[in-house]
Amino acid sequence: MLPSGVHAWPVVTFSDMTLASLKPLFDEPRGTVELFLLGVGADMQVVRDSLKQKLREAGIMLEVMQTGAAARTYNILVQENRRVATALIAVA
Repeated sequence: MLPSGVHAWPVVTFSDMTLASLKPLFDEPRGTVELFLLGVGADMQVVRDSLKQKLREAGIMLEVMQTGAAARTYNILVQENRRVATALIAVA
């Protein structure tokens, strides 16, 4: 879910996630997204340094959390008119 709308995301498991799968996030105009919430499923995961670096370069903060928490947090932040995006991996 991005400020520009909801987009299909081909990621089913955390290991499927690549920089290419997050292209719509990086295609958003600079400054449109200040915070990216990544819902990684039921178990916490470690995000690759390359993704963290790419987000930093784009001026986007990253928060990694379980998918349910990411969805709840996203809803709260949108209500507060924050510039937030989220990508959610389904809980198996």
